[in-house]
Amino acid sequence: MTRNWMLAAAAVVALGATTAMAAIPANIAAALADKGRPAEDVAKDPVRKPGETVALLEVKPGAKVVDLVMGGGYFTHILSAAVGPNGTVVAYQPAEFIQFQASYGENLKKVTAAHPNVTPIDSSFGALDLPDGLDAVLTVQNYHDMHLTPFPKDTAAKVNAEIFKSLKPGGVYLVVDHVGAPGSGLEAAMKVHRIEPSIVKAEVEAAGFKLESESPILRNTTDSHTANVFDPSVRGKTDQFVMKFRKPK
Repeated sequence: MTRNWMLAAAAVVALGATTAMAAIPANIAAALADKGRPAEDVAKDPVRKPGETVALLEVKPGAKVVDLVMGGGYFTHILSAAVGPNGTVVAYQPAEFIQFQASYGENLKKVTAAHPNVTPIDSSFGALDLPDGLDAVLTVQNYHDMHLTPFPKDTAAKVNAEIFKSLKPGGVYLVVDHVGAPGSGLEAAMKVHRIEPSIVKAEVEAAGFKLESESPILRNTTDSHTANVFDPSVRGKTDQFVMKFRKPK
């Protein structure tokens, strides 16, 4: 009896794993398996769940997408392979980031050199001008940066408006960021590099988007939401929200 129960449980687990894998489109699965991805990126996959994340973007071969604030290029590499040679990835690295740390500019150059279908943009947040006709925009762990005190208070509003203008009707805007404690307000962006999900929802919807869904794939209920995301005790293990917005047709 016990053995039969264990076999049944194993079958359920296997089925769940198969179902989860099947939920990731073939072009994205192939992008994850691309031998050209940096080894340090691949090592982060179990925690960052890039397959499930990019699947929410509904990215197909030939698509035109943006990696907004590309950082080290983790998602740019994946998106480049996922859209294929007939697609385009706009890799945006803010001028303010490059001025703060030269490696941001170097990362942008490396990714652009490695992928012919990647187009770089390095303007300031305030001068951001994205190409029109985009299928999707992804920003990961950087939305809160638009509320850092050195930037004008309307930075997020302007960037959201630009994204809304540039996306096709029905296009997807996916926002992933570190969860801020309830009531922490915009001060959390500067103090601990987090933001309350309710603030993001309100700001993005104010630009005209509709919140379609929220995914729990990056949730971590053990995170107190008060520690700085760079604190060794929580770095790489923060509780993160994943919000999928859509531009109305």
